[in-house]
Amino acid sequence: MALLDKDGVRLTVDDTVATVTLTNPAKRNAQSPALWRALAEAGRSLPGTVRVVVLRGEGKSFSAGLDRQAFTPEGFEGEPSFLDLARGSDELLDSTIAEYQEAFTWWRRHDIISVAAVQGHAIGAGFQLALACDLRVVADDVQFAMRETSLGLVPDLAGTQPLTSLVGYARALEICATGRFVHAEEAERVGLANLVVPVDELDAAVQDLTTALLAPARDAVIETKALLRAAPSRPYDDQRAAERAAQARRLRDLAGLSD
Repeated sequence: MALLDKDGVRLTVDDTVATVTLTNPAKRNAQSPALWRALAEAGRSLPGTVRVVVLRGEGKSFSAGLDRQAFTPEGFEGEPSFLDLARGSDELLDSTIAEYQEAFTWWRRHDIISVAAVQGHAIGAGFQLALACDLRVVADDVQFAMRETSLGLVPDLAGTQPLTSLVGYARALEICATGRFVHAEEAERVGLANLVVPVDELDAAVQDLTTALLAPARDAVIETKALLRAAPSRPYDDQRAAERAAQARRLRDLAGLSD
């Protein structure tokens, strides 16, 4: 069932699984503010039954990044150009970028697991969208790159934290500062990819992973995800305490003693 289909984004839901598809393969799923608003709306539209969200792009590329039209004086029709935004107040610029970031932040909600199925180009905003997800299954033709610095910009769509968390500061800096491509073998080796498969096996691999993610009890997965997401920022003893509290909730729930 399609719950949303506009501005290059389609959301379909089949009971516990939602699929968000980028639907502009002619432009290699290049991104725009309208697409970002549609992605944010997709997150708000998820029914409570959904446990796994799969993100994919139609065509040969996942997403080639920001549509270069954004950098022209006219920008996108009905949108302020980036040049206009640069001339605005600090408050306007900050609030506008914050709005754009909403497309990239909901994928890590505790009540869902998000899986990016990535093939071909995942550049700039496309790379950051793949990083927004919990897990990444990639085709063997994948080409990740963070090209913002080559445009005199910085990655600002919530991608710097997950990138650094996955590959470490030094490698993240090198990837971003050089703008080089990261291909499939390296992506798997350094932790950007959970799994690499041939292009024609990508859909099947994502389906197998989705089935495995749905097998355990939902509440146990939710609690586990919350523990793991918080672990890097917690002191060891605080994390142990959080584990005990979470396990107590699970045991009481299994015993029928929860509130």
